[in-house]
Amino acid sequence: MPKRVLTGTVVSDKGEKTVVVRVERRVKHPLYGKIIKLSKKYHAHDAANEFHVGEVVRIEECAPISKLKTWTVVDRIGVARAQKSDIADVEAVSPQVENSQPAEEKAEKPAKKPSKKAKADDVAEAEA
Repeated sequence: MPKRVLTGTVVSDKGEKTVVVRVERRVKHPLYGKIIKLSKKYHAHDAANEFHVGEVVRIEECAPISKLKTWTVVDRIGVARAQKSDIADVEAVSPQVENSQPAEEKAEKPAKKPSKKAKADDVAEAEA
C-alpha cells in the first residue's frame, strides 16, 4: 500500500526532532455549497531539526515513532517568511523617513486653534 504524502506549513518547531505541520484542504460545504478551508495538525519527525516555523514542507506517512508522531518530513517546498518576532530592532531594519518639508516651514506652522473653554476664559478675563 502506498504511503500518503501531504503538503503543509510548519506551525511549531519547539519539540526536539519534531515539527507540527498544519495541512489545509478545501471542501464544499454539504448544505450551503460554499467552499471552506479545513485544517488539521500533524506531528512529524524532523531528525536534524532543520525545518522552522513558516516553511512549507512535504510530509510522508510512516510507522509510529511515538504516541503522536506517525509522519516524517520529506523535503522543504517553500522558505519561511520573516516573522515580527524574528526582527530584534525594527528601527535598525527600516529607518525613519524624513518629511520633505524644510525645517523653516515646520517652524512657521500656526499654533492650534484655542478650545471653547480657553475662549470662554479669555472672554471672562476681558469683561473683568
